[in-house]
Amino acid sequence: MKILFLPLFKMPSGHHRVADALIDMMSNRCNDIQCEKVDLLSYSNKSFEKMISKLYLKWIHFIPKTYDWSYKHFAYTRTHKHCTFIGFEKYFLHHLKKLLNEEKPDLVVCTHGFPSLLMSRLKEQGIVNIPVINAYTDFFMNDIWGRQGIDFHLVPNQQVKKHMVEKYHMDEKYILVTGIPVHETFLKNGKKSYKKDPIKTILIAGGSSGLGDIVGLIKKTNPNAAFRYIILCGKNQRLFESLNKLNLPHVTALPYVQSREEMNQLYNKADAIVTKPGGVTISEALCKHIPIFIHSALPGQELINLEFLTKQNLVYKINMKESLDKQLSCLLNNEVEQIKWKKAIQRFFKDQEIPTLDMVYAILRANVMDGESINEYRSDIPVYSGVMAKLKKYVKKLPISNNV
Repeated sequence: MKILFLPLFKMPSGHHRVADALIDMMSNRCNDIQCEKVDLLSYSNKSFEKMISKLYLKWIHFIPKTYDWSYKHFAYTRTHKHCTFIGFEKYFLHHLKKLLNEEKPDLVVCTHGFPSLLMSRLKEQGIVNIPVINAYTDFFMNDIWGRQGIDFHLVPNQQVKKHMVEKYHMDEKYILVTGIPVHETFLKNGKKSYKKDPIKTILIAGGSSGLGDIVGLIKKTNPNAAFRYIILCGKNQRLFESLNKLNLPHVTALPYVQSREEMNQLYNKADAIVTKPGGVTISEALCKHIPIFIHSALPGQELINLEFLTKQNLVYKINMKESLDKQLSCLLNNEVEQIKWKKAIQRFFKDQEIPTLDMVYAILRANVMDGESINEYRSDIPVYSGVMAKLKKYVKKLPISNNV
């Protein structure tokens, strides 16, 4: 039996982290199910994936307002009409059919909206009959995700489920509130490595790319205040070097932390985390019951996440112009505010219908067994090239800059 996981792009992201969490969950519970993770962009054309990922990062970094406008006009509209990418769909459907013929999966799990949209097309056309599951990586559903033909939706909260039922008239029994899946390493109970330490440990993160004005934020902190800061620089070498040059005694800069066990230990030591509102990082912090402060948000997805999180009283927004020490002290030492935050956390987890990974495992296993039964009678999916082959040759000729 085989499950094919479909994120998008090769760069580290929440789409990969959710896929990895589900893959390891399956591997830890059984040895008769093979899991494969494939980035459809790289599979279709490695040069194309490199070009698109570099353009994407440059777009967000240099002209974020245009990205936010585009996202809200094409991927998260007021009408929530389904996105269509006619030219791209034909090209990638060709390669997706080829991939499905090669892998012959019994179940497909999509952790990004675009592969989900393509699988939805194939299911609606009757080309594919095996089960397909969407595992969402943000606290909302954008307009790209496939809707019809998807067998199960693992959604982050009750609001998304209600929206899908009322807006898209989807059957609620196939929409399961699981929260954003996190790796079970972070579900382990951990105790702090010190007791009643008057100095609080604060994690500061900017995602895998170390984004946000973290240097400006940390310059406003006082070495004599009751905080020590551990800054996760991700793969941002410039940020790592800049922080080390400051040579501040209360600040420790760390490069990209690849080990989940090490990251879990950092979470266990933390009294709070200052980060961006990425779906997976926030979900990990919520699972660890760590107070969350937001220093900045990328345009598009993260701004929408932030809107949801603030309405639910799950995070606090940092004022970048004011002292970080004072803002943390004001909220962390406020018993009334802490009680309010803990109640918000309890409500958030109480809303989940599938609260454990064992239950998620049971759902995936049941679907992969259904898919294996369906595949007993399957034949290869017809794949046509023609215009697609010409487009692929054209893409290979496109110049790609190495500068992000």
